[in-house]
This record gives sequence, structure tokens and C-alpha cells, in this order.
Amino acid sequence: MSVNRNYDPHRKWEPRPPPKSGEGGRTSAMIASLAAEGYETVSAPFGHALVAEARRNDRIVGLTADLAKYTDLHVFAEAFPERFYQMGMAEQVMISAAAGLAREGFMPFATTYAVFASRRAYDFIAMAIAEEYLPVKIVCALPGLTTGYGPSHQATEDMAIFRGLPNLTIVDPCDAIDVAEAIPAIAAHEGPVYMRLLRGKVPSVIRRHCPDYKFELGKAKLLRDGTDALIIASGFMTMRALDAAVELGEQGISAAVLHCPTIKPLDTGTILAEARRAGRLVVTAENHTCIGGLGEAVAATLLSNGATPAFRMISLPDQFLDAGALPTLHERYGISTKSMVQKIRSWL
Repeated sequence: MSVNRNYDPHRKWEPRPPPKSGEGGRTSAMIASLAAEGYETVSAPFGHALVAEARRNDRIVGLTADLAKYTDLHVFAEAFPERFYQMGMAEQVMISAAAGLAREGFMPFATTYAVFASRRAYDFIAMAIAEEYLPVKIVCALPGLTTGYGPSHQATEDMAIFRGLPNLTIVDPCDAIDVAEAIPAIAAHEGPVYMRLLRGKVPSVIRRHCPDYKFELGKAKLLRDGTDALIIASGFMTMRALDAAVELGEQGISAAVLHCPTIKPLDTGTILAEARRAGRLVVTAENHTCIGGLGEAVAATLLSNGATPAFRMISLPDQFLDAGALPTLHERYGISTKSMVQKIRSWL
């Protein structure tokens, strides 16, 4: 076996130069903002929250599969270069190294794209981390339809892949507030975690609608009440649900929004309590395929507990999606705010 003796796992991250004038127009459309106009954004909330947590917890180390800049882990790398490991384009190696570090008493935060963790490194996560209940936090960018670069980068089925894995907690935060507050929460959890990551300039949405909101691992939160429909959402679809609820209200339809940032374990108690309120259509909204995600988890919870409200799902279709500009794709596949409003109106 050949060995690259020039490889340095502590190699300092260096930013790439910005695109030249006239370049990057197509890219910007393919990684467009997920929030409506008017919302403030926070730069790299994951990276800054991890640095803050690492100052309190010297067990924390960061690993990446050559994607520090694109998972916001470069913020951690600059603050703690001695605790940062660049593992190269080798997700299975990164997960194996994270497992070894966890066995030695560290708390690794391992970052890559969601497609690479779920498709390429699944068996390593299952056998080396989940079965052993090790405190490895797998934080992955580009979940669902958050990139326009086609099926090779769109992790539309990642939650379905991981929901069946014992011992693994799954988190799907909504916005910059959720991302930042989830980091200390998952660090306090001694078991393994898979977290979907919103990266770069992330909108700050929740507290505009619900000022007292605070992320709690394993808890769903009612952000807005309503009498005609209950939208149960996760990830950035909670942003869309809140905006849709405002538009529906202007049209005389009262819609509640229940945010479920923890997909596993699901907060079945809160979901059942809200779904059993008579007279409301229950709608799930997720940035994930209709197979094996939040919608099916909620449906199973309702039916297995004898709750039978009118129920519909807003999700991505069970197919490989196109490449293109994100706003166009979100409209095409039915997860835009406009599409959500139209669907709920028609269902009611």
C-alpha cells in the first residue's frame, strides 16, 4: 500500500480566491437564500457556535472530509488548529478516525455533505459509531434540496437512511437560531447525532414569529397557533410554514405551525396533543423525500395511537431531482411558500 508522506492532517485551511467579475452567476442561483426577503442572516452559525462550545469543552475536536469551508468548520479550524483534522476526500476514513477519537475520550464533530455521510459512510457510522454508542456528532451540509447541483449532491433521502439506525439521534434545525442552540444541546448528549446543516449566511426567522423560542433536543415547539390547519414542519420548511401561515391568515385561513427540529426521537406527545385538537387539517412539511422522513414518522405516530385527523404531506417526490436554480426547483417540486399556500387552500 502506498502512503502519501506529504499529507498533513493539520494542514491550515486557506480560503479560495473570490470569483472574477462575470463568474459565479449560475452558482449563486443554485445556492440561493432559503428565506423570504426581509429576514436577517447570521454568517456561519454552526462554526461560531462550535467554537463557543469548544472553549467550554476541551473534548471537542473537528474533522472534515476536505469541506471545511463548505460546512463552516473553517471557523473552528482557525480558532483551534491543534484540534482540527483535515481527512481529505475520504468520508469512511473520517468516520473511522472520529470513532477512534471518541474511544479515546474526545467528542468529534465530523462534517461533510449529507449525501456523502449517508450514502458512502453509512456502514462505518452504523458499526463503528452507532452500535458502540459513541459521542460522535455528524454535521452535514446540503440536506435535501438545498443545492441545485443534482442528485450527486442532493441528499433527499438522508433521514430515511438514518431513521432506521438504532442509537442515532437526528436533528433538522430551521434557521441560524436553531443551528446555534443545537450545538450545546447535542454536545450535552453523550450518544451519536446526525444533524442536517444550513451553512453560510443562514436566515434568522423563528424568533420574529415566536420571541420566546428555544431549541430543546427531542422537543417540538408550537410557534404559532391556529384553528383551521396544523402544519408540522422541520428544517427550513418551518420557515416556509411560518410565511405560509401569515399568507393564509390574510386569506382568512388560521394555520398553526409546530416545529419539530428533532426527527428521532420524535416528540410524539406534543404531536398527538396538537393533532387531536378537533377540526384541524394536519399537514407535514419537510425538505426530504416523501419516503421515510418526517411525514411518514408523523403518520405512523398518529395511526398507531388511534388519532385520525385529515392528513396531508408536503415533501419532495420519490425520484432523483433535476439540477438548476433553487427557487425554480423549489417551485417545481412543491416546497415553495407559494406552493404550500396553494396546497393547503385546496385541501381545506
